Amino acid sequence: MDKNAKIFIAGHRGLVGSALQRKLIELGYNNLILEPHQKLDLTRQADVENFFHDKGIEYVFIAAAKVGGIVANNTYGAEFIYQNLMIEANIIHAAYLNKVKKLLFLGSSCIYPKFAKQPIKEEYLLTGSLEPTNEAYAIAKIAGIELCNHYKKQYRCNFISAMPSNLYGVNDNFDLQNSHVLPGLIRKFHEAKLKDEKEVIIWGSGTPKREFLYVDDLAEALIFLMDNYNDAMHINVGTGEDISIIELAALIKKVVGFKGKITHDLSKPDGTPRKLLDVTKINNLGWKYKTSLEAGIRQVYKWFLEDWCPGPESNRHDR
Repeated sequence: MDKNAKIFIAGHRGLVGSALQRKLIELGYNNLILEPHQKLDLTRQADVENFFHDKGIEYVFIAAAKVGGIVANNTYGAEFIYQNLMIEANIIHAAYLNKVKKLLFLGSSCIYPKFAKQPIKEEYLLTGSLEPTNEAYAIAKIAGIELCNHYKKQYRCNFISAMPSNLYGVNDNFDLQNSHVLPGLIRKFHEAKLKDEKEVIIWGSGTPKREFLYVDDLAEALIFLMDNYNDAMHINVGTGEDISIIELAALIKKVVGFKGKITHDLSKPDGTPRKLLDVTKINNLGWKYKTSLEAGIRQVYKWFLEDWCPGPESNRHDR
């Protein structure tokens, strides 16, 4: 990408989009196109097509999506599948109509079968049933991958897809009902520490294993792929290392400085037993993650204290 190219980041205020924006600016890209949801509703086809026509966009990162943890996915399945299908379909089609040079669609590791062989290779997609608790979101993301593939095949569009592992970082969502596990645990342990509580309850057995990637590392990977990857097959982006939920909880407890114990609510679901991505493909291209899990958690907790909940308040409403 030329430093003066018109680059549209869909979802620039979210976890991934804001990291992409920071990294692109740091690298000297000076023509970023950023449109807030209040001005552009990506679920409205005509609005998206007019926007692309008017802006002369050359490159697109699709980081916009409706996301959430197990509770949100279980509760709002219709919204998850509808909104994500509309966002990706509108952007991908508008990019085709307006002859965008290249587009990168961001998926999720939840697209893979619930009991996929570990570590998960790209070719394992659609080889088994999905995890029911996030099936709606996964189906929408699979549709996005297939859209990119078929636009590439039929129209020769340079549209690629990247599948990251579980993400965390600055600008994460700490809502206890809708967040993913890592930011949710940070908030739980922080508030328990402030209240001098004796325990923190975590969902399920704690035995499922997850792979966590710091979002700034992902941003570097996506820019790397935009410059170096053109294949039809989607590509995994992760660390190639995982950790059990109970080990993650113990690490967050240590970083936050909570002194109580960890207990389990076994009435709550565990979700997929394990989701470790095979990242051989992207590693062989020349990219590898940089931020260790503990270092990343410390950075997120620092931001949480300074920006998300400044001052002595322990129960701020989510913004």
